[in-house]
This record gives sequence, structure tokens and C-alpha cells, in this order.
Amino acid sequence: GKASQAFVPLTFALGEAFQFDWSEEGLLVGGIYRRMQVAHLKLCASRAFWLVAYPSQGHEMLFDAHTRSFGALGGVPRRGIYDNMKTAVDKVNKGKGRAVNARFAVMCAHYLFDPDFCNVAAGWEKGIVEK
Repeated sequence: GKASQAFVPLTFALGEAFQFDWSEEGLLVGGIYRRMQVAHLKLCASRAFWLVAYPSQGHEMLFDAHTRSFGALGGVPRRGIYDNMKTAVDKVNKGKGRAVNARFAVMCAHYLFDPDFCNVAAGWEKGIVEK
């Protein structure tokens, strides 16, 4: 017969992990409609989150979003869960192998957390921040 996929529920200890993602939102600013990139950082255990809007998803915005989120949420978890966004991953290798972007790696080292990347086309692995 056909094999079915199994999914493990996501459970986390306090301080264990956060999930990060971007969304594109339309905002009315000063009577002008603008497309904005919204950074979402959500703590996995408590589900506390912080949102910040930017004009683009470049490295400067990515770093600023982490700085503001960690400050607002009161600390830095041990692990960050990401999709394979271009500002974090230069190349996706087989399995979980990633060529991590050098600037992104410096940010992770600065805040002392380990990045973890979802499998390609597996958005459910980041289901907490997606809700």
C-alpha cells in the first residue's frame, strides 16, 4: 500500500526555541497604500511574539528585527527555527545540510543561538509562527 506521512507534535521547553518568518502586508501609511515586509518572531513554548514592519527583507532589517524582538521579549532562546530564506541560507545541500550566509552566522554567534532550518517545502515544520 501507499505509505503515509507521520507528523510529530511540536512541544518546546521555555527558552528552548523561537521561530522566525516574514509576511508581506498591505498598509495604508499617510493615505498611501504600501506593501511592507513584516518580521514575525515567536517564542515556541509561550507563543509570545513580536512583529516589526520594514520596506524590504534585507540583512539590516533581519538583524534589526531580531534585536528588537529579543529586547521586547526579554531574552534569546537557545535555538532559532527558519525556512531557507536567502538572507540566512546561501545554498541548500542534501538533507539538513546548509551553506549558511556569513552575515547571518555572525548574528547567530553574537546572540549565542543555534539556527535550525526547515526541510525544503515543509512549512508545517514552522507551524507556530505560521499561525
